[in-house]
Amino acid sequence: MELITLSGPRLILRPWRAADLEPLFAINGDPDSMRYFPAAMTRAESDAWAERLQTHFEAHGWGFWAVEERGGAPFVGVVGLMHIPWEAPFTPAVEIGWRISPDCRQRGFATEAARLALDFAFGPAGLREIVAFTVPANAASRRVMERLGMRRTGIFDHPRLPEGHALRRHLLYRISAPS
Repeated sequence: MELITLSGPRLILRPWRAADLEPLFAINGDPDSMRYFPAAMTRAESDAWAERLQTHFEAHGWGFWAVEERGGAPFVGVVGLMHIPWEAPFTPAVEIGWRISPDCRQRGFATEAARLALDFAFGPAGLREIVAFTVPANAASRRVMERLGMRRTGIFDHPRLPEGHALRRHLLYRISAPS
């Protein structure tokens, strides 16, 4: 299966390279970058997550792409689409998500890359709906979701986090393919 690359005015969403593991860990291992996740990752956990992303990419031809800046940083983060591997009232579903390096934030990269991913989702991939979710405190991600035209449609407790966990409650956003 051919692995898809997407291109925008400033960004390229491309398949993974071995050289991406170190800058990915710089994001995943950073407590501030991971403040809305249960914990920062160890290098082994970050590498295992990258392997899961790569496996999804190879199985479907799309997934979470490595994002690079045209003529700039070879790795600014990850943005993409993934089948949700756990059960919730809204699954089965495909989610869109992003993690951008701290030194590349506040430049619109998450929104631009996510738009490329949504165009692919509703075009060549033929998907009908995409979801996204985050904890209520994550205002930056909520703003990206809203810029993408996603609408908040509910609240749920993340099934992979225990009762009473501070990050268990999530806001659910959705967007449907244009008619």
